[in-house]
Amino acid sequence: MRVAETFPVLGLAALLALSLPAQVPKPTEYQVKAAYLSNFGKFVDWSAKPGAIRDEPFNVCILGEDPFGPVLDAALAGEMVDHAPLVARRIPKAGEAVNCRVLFIGSSEDDHLKDILSAVAGAGVLTVGEDPDFTKRGGMIQFVLVANKVRFEINLSAAQRAGLKLSSELLKLAVAVRRTP
Repeated sequence: MRVAETFPVLGLAALLALSLPAQVPKPTEYQVKAAYLSNFGKFVDWSAKPGAIRDEPFNVCILGEDPFGPVLDAALAGEMVDHAPLVARRIPKAGEAVNCRVLFIGSSEDDHLKDILSAVAGAGVLTVGEDPDFTKRGGMIQFVLVANKVRFEINLSAAQRAGLKLSSELLKLAVAVRRTP
């Protein structure tokens, strides 16, 4: 093969290599969880939420240690639920959670879970956590790792007691749905 014939082949190979999409890094566990938190609200009927005013911020709150940091703020940026902008709030006390739509309860609060769930009972707050027994203890959505992928379980009874109607689409995505108290 002559040198002149080699250059077009090499040039074409270089052009193809440059035009291929760059390898996108795999999202972290908390980037995936933040994406779930930004979307859970779209699969809940919020009409029964007491005091909900159309167009008020849709508060996604973190109680306890915040494992997300700026990742949650980035996931919520520009997102809306029922014409309400999603806003991340870090709250220090369970009593402030009644102003939340979605409440992520950090693992640092596991010892206080019963009191936290009591504080938001009847307030129409979707509770989310990652404690291994979160749904068994009365939480609504529990993050779980299945084959190194973030998935979730649902305690449908807890959501119904809070007056929340979860979409069948959300229930289909869950790896398990608990229907008994």
